[in-house]
Amino acid sequence: MDFGVVLQTNPPAARTVQLAKLAEAHGFSHVWTFDSHLLWEEPYVVHSAILAETKKVIVGPFVTNPATRDWTVTASVFATLNEMYGNRTICGIGRGDSAVRVTNGKPVTMAELRESIHVIRELGNSRAVEYNGATLQFPWSRGSSLDVWVAAYGPLALKLAGEVGDGFILQLADVDIAEWMIKTVKDAASDAGRDPESLAFCVAAPMYIGEDWEHMRDQCRWFGGMVGNHVADIVAKYGHHGAIPDALADYIEGRKGYDYNTHGKAGNDHVDFVPDEIVDRFCILGSPEYHIAKLEHLKSIGVTQFAGYLQHDNKEETMRVYGETVIPALTTHATAKR
Repeated sequence: MDFGVVLQTNPPAARTVQLAKLAEAHGFSHVWTFDSHLLWEEPYVVHSAILAETKKVIVGPFVTNPATRDWTVTASVFATLNEMYGNRTICGIGRGDSAVRVTNGKPVTMAELRESIHVIRELGNSRAVEYNGATLQFPWSRGSSLDVWVAAYGPLALKLAGEVGDGFILQLADVDIAEWMIKTVKDAASDAGRDPESLAFCVAAPMYIGEDWEHMRDQCRWFGGMVGNHVADIVAKYGHHGAIPDALADYIEGRKGYDYNTHGKAGNDHVDFVPDEIVDRFCILGSPEYHIAKLEHLKSIGVTQFAGYLQHDNKEETMRVYGETVIPALTTHATAKR
């Protein structure tokens, strides 16, 4: 299993770069950042600085969307960073949440998401692609390599992830829900004639090493609110039962709105509807032993990467314990002598 961290590009940018360097030092393989250009600093500028000051970590947005930038511009960013830093980028993409809603926009359609993935991936891999009635290719790009992972919750998005994604991003760490969604994505991949085991399966959630459960829950309750935005869209479209597991839909009944000004923040004041049970199920909180046990369970159902959100007050210590205890426990070890 690989491990990533998910950061916000809050100023000063040097702080984000510092956390990324620390993540690499503790053995994390991926550094992801939010992509919401009004709420936080422009991520790709920060990505360049992270790549310049690290050696191995793979860097990308968690997640971008097809609405806020022309798809060829997005692809050009990745191809450029790959040329500069040696194929160390990855593209997480979804239909759009905060980046589009803050500007009074709305998530793109499934057709637009599908087409954007194709355009971004082809150009990002130094290949030609049909776009707006023309065949386009970066004449300066050689040997660029870019995977595109699709973030999804609803049935159509899960199907799309299986059909065209190089990986699937699930932003919650509930084992039962993750198992259902991974199976749905794998079935879609198989039905499309793809090898389902060739996809990456990334579960992302707040990770917090600690003992004070009330404090940890309060620091991470925002995550249930963020997930609730997507769930509310699904329930509005498909109804309360059937499209997604009841365990995912039930808790939003008390949701009364959402303030994007506190999106992704521990002090979010619109998440009172999120009960402790959901925080415990969706996140990974507590002792190192508890983290290891839950991650082993996730690994057993097919998760290939865990990406931990660090939007709380215990960033450095959580990364340290992961580097010294959790990541080694989930790593296959060789013996020096047998």
